[in-house]
Amino acid sequence: MSENWQDKYTAIAFSRRGRVLTIQLNNPDNLNAVGKQMHDELGRVFSDAAADEESDIIVLTGAGRAFSAGGDIAHMQAVVDKPELFLHEAEIAKRIIFSLLDLEKPIIAKINGHAVGLGATLALMCDVTFMSRKAKIGDPHVGIGLVAGDGGAVIWPHLIGFSRAKEFLMTGDLLDASRAADIGLVNHAVDGDKLDEAVDAFCDRLAAGSTQAIRWTKTIVNIELKRIAAMVMQAGMAYEAVTAYSADHAAAVAAFREKRPPVFKK
Repeated sequence: MSENWQDKYTAIAFSRRGRVLTIQLNNPDNLNAVGKQMHDELGRVFSDAAADEESDIIVLTGAGRAFSAGGDIAHMQAVVDKPELFLHEAEIAKRIIFSLLDLEKPIIAKINGHAVGLGATLALMCDVTFMSRKAKIGDPHVGIGLVAGDGGAVIWPHLIGFSRAKEFLMTGDLLDASRAADIGLVNHAVDGDKLDEAVDAFCDRLAAGSTQAIRWTKTIVNIELKRIAAMVMQAGMAYEAVTAYSADHAAAVAAFREKRPPVFKK
């Protein structure tokens, strides 16, 4: 693979520490909200990381004070104005999840700040999660009139069970790091000033282990999750598409842009 494959990216940044490759969502002025450019890049970055010959371990994090605030509202408005764009969004959403689950290298989420919506899904799809106590996590798709179809319905029940997952996905409530760790949504809640140290230490521990044994143990654990994702993502994106074309979603996007609470009709 070309040593300069990272040069293809503008919304994602990269750094290396030995055999550890860090993938950083890089739109800090907008809290790493996912617009079209970042979404498209996320659709290929995990495949590129899998083929990267210089790394054995991946860290996923965000630039600045957030991990990711989820979907970019301006981009949502563009899709509301031109609904056919959602077909592209749906295909990329599936590619993101499937490429994350296909990645054999261990991938560690360093949740440095709030992880919301797709941001939460990206973090939770990682193999091990370290979350700053300053951060919150949640999937408030319903708050903008959308089905949580882009991965939340896959991973939340897998981590915390169906009843809790349905509660948090139907309300969109955000959880602080301590609560998220207590219920098993994330692995570790860490003081913000200790987050880098904790993630580095864990990566070093993996790096000192048997690369193939660790990689393929992860791979077999993911078999069942990939089976679930293959079924749920198809239905999830279809249902999300229905709501993406709805009056409720359009009204919610307008309300968000106008900084007022949405009023849902149905």
